[in-house]
Amino acid sequence: MLLWINGPFGGGKTQTAHEIRRRLPGSVVCDPEHVGFGLHRMLPPGLREDFRDLASWRQGVVEVLDLALRKHDGVVIVPMTLTDPDHFAQTVGRLRELGHDVRHFTLLAERETVLRRLRERRFGRLLRFLAGKNAALRHQSWAVRQLDHCLERLREPCFAEQLWTDRTSVPRTADRIAVLAGLTLRPNNEGALRTRLRQARVGLRHIRFD
Repeated sequence: MLLWINGPFGGGKTQTAHEIRRRLPGSVVCDPEHVGFGLHRMLPPGLREDFRDLASWRQGVVEVLDLALRKHDGVVIVPMTLTDPDHFAQTVGRLRELGHDVRHFTLLAERETVLRRLRERRFGRLLRFLAGKNAALRHQSWAVRQLDHCLERLREPCFAEQLWTDRTSVPRTADRIAVLAGLTLRPNNEGALRTRLRQARVGLRHIRFD
């Protein structure tokens, strides 16, 4: 089974994916952004537009996920924003055509909730400053510019099933996805402090410098 977790940038996809992986034995997170940023590195900086528009990205993601689903025994979890119905058909739809059990969920929240979550990411600015790079800051600014478009498009029926997360914690969102997908997660026995520290580590690992 593949769990595709969609949603706006800053909507909690990555945190939710890693929460499910933590509590679902045998599961793995496969992040299509790695393919996209690899393609970006091949291009001159001035040509690095939205990698989702590259047919090579969509084809590569399908090929890699098809391999993972055929060779890995556990659940594959994919946190990735898709807002274009054609791109959706060429990735999620194509994987379904190949015979895979793909469960798709879109995490939604009100605009101010997503903006607050993006602001909370700014703890990484010091690290980016010390590293002498500002690409991650540009990525965050790009995410804000894309927000209204994402929230509008992702409410469309083709991106079901939509889950509203404004008043739901990451562990509870993971629980909801598991129930809808027919999966059983280990109980969440973490305390609040440990959860915050672990989520901070996940966030740090996913700061983009390229």
